[in-house]
Amino acid sequence: MADVATAAGVSRTLVSFILDGKPGASEETRQRVLAVAEEIGYRPDAAARLLAQGRSRTIGVLTDVHQLFQAELVTNIYPAAEQRGYDMLLSANLHDHAEATFVESLLSHRCGSLILLGPRSSQDYLHQLADRVPTVVVGRRMPNILEASGTLATVRTNDAKGMRLAVDYLVGLGHRDIHHVDGGDDPGSADRRRAYRAAMRSHGLADHIAVIPGAHNEQAGASAARTMLDAGKLPTAVLAGNDRCALGLLDVFTRAGIAIPGELSLMGYDDSHLSDNPRIDLTTIHQDAPELAHHAVDLAVEMLEGRRAEPTDVVLEPKLVVRSTTAPA
Repeated sequence: MADVATAAGVSRTLVSFILDGKPGASEETRQRVLAVAEEIGYRPDAAARLLAQGRSRTIGVLTDVHQLFQAELVTNIYPAAEQRGYDMLLSANLHDHAEATFVESLLSHRCGSLILLGPRSSQDYLHQLADRVPTVVVGRRMPNILEASGTLATVRTNDAKGMRLAVDYLVGLGHRDIHHVDGGDDPGSADRRRAYRAAMRSHGLADHIAVIPGAHNEQAGASAARTMLDAGKLPTAVLAGNDRCALGLLDVFTRAGIAIPGELSLMGYDDSHLSDNPRIDLTTIHQDAPELAHHAVDLAVEMLEGRRAEPTDVVLEPKLVVRSTTAPA
């Protein structure tokens, strides 16, 4: 702005008035200032302006670029933030780097609030972070969140109910030997693992409980499938920790000549876009990505604007989506 003022031969204050569309300058001076601004490539720095006013209209979003469902969340967060007049700054969350590194990068770019998709950090760290900046955690349950201090919120699906829906459906098809390939240490996997065991016990199938260690990716699913094949006796149904894991299971089983669902029924969790591909057509548990995204943005904005100061836990209901990878035992 100072460069424009010098080149146009006017004061910086007058340049500010003209660029903001305020009165106080002749039409000739206004046109000269606008022409100079265009010539030297001046663009207003919205972030600097908001910083000077003590406000930020940027929401930082941390996501694992390898997770299909998180990609769907991001594509819904963008328009939701835009509708509320906010910008969004995205950072990838890489497993071989400390998560805090990416969080600090977002904060260094003046993000006024954060939306963390499936963060792996400890609860203590997330509570400390919320004391510094309004923070929304998506896709992960945090025990005792309503007793937390600071501006912290969670938005998630009822994973316990989702796994119960899956087990109830498979038992209804006559399955008893139902194995669960879990998500290891990935966010949400502990709740899903616990809910699988509880649902199996509720059907009197405690002796049939089998949890195979895995992760929320195709490689873990493939490894679990090979483990089951090597055991010599397959279950009649497998419930994967998420859709990506189910894709790895599906690939190895079909390559081994196992008919899906003729010999083995397979279920995923998330209902990501790939699951309804005609070549996959995966039975799964649906999470509502648009609703999760909208709630996350609403909470981030409300906390940033000081309209919500208490911890919040938003829980959405899952749905069973039946496709062609499941059949009667």
